Amino acid sequence: MSIEVFIVNFIKDGFIRPYVGDFLVVVLIYCFVMWISGIPVLKGLVGVLAFSVAVEFFQLINIVKVLQYQPPKILMIVLGSSFSVWDLLAYFLGILFTGSAEYYLNSTRTSSGK
Repeated sequence: MSIEVFIVNFIKDGFIRPYVGDFLVVVLIYCFVMWISGIPVLKGLVGVLAFSVAVEFFQLINIVKVLQYQPPKILMIVLGSSFSVWDLLAYFLGILFTGSAEYYLNSTRTSSGK
């Protein structure tokens, strides 16, 4: 999480902040969801990806303007401000990475008998 905070506050480029940040945020959301819920891995991965895509869709339709509501600043940070297909790709790659890590870690635990 400290990496995300560092990226948001100190990195002002056109690659790391928008894309690496999006990649990492789905990993962090997944870890948080799994930590508090204990749902199966696949449901966690699909749920986090669906949430991420929904947020991006809300950016596409400019949900703030549609609802004519000015939400609190923290909600505006979560919602973001602009739609990008590249963000969707970063979310997908983050989920793919997380799923691969889960598969690897689970297969390692299974084969070692832990």
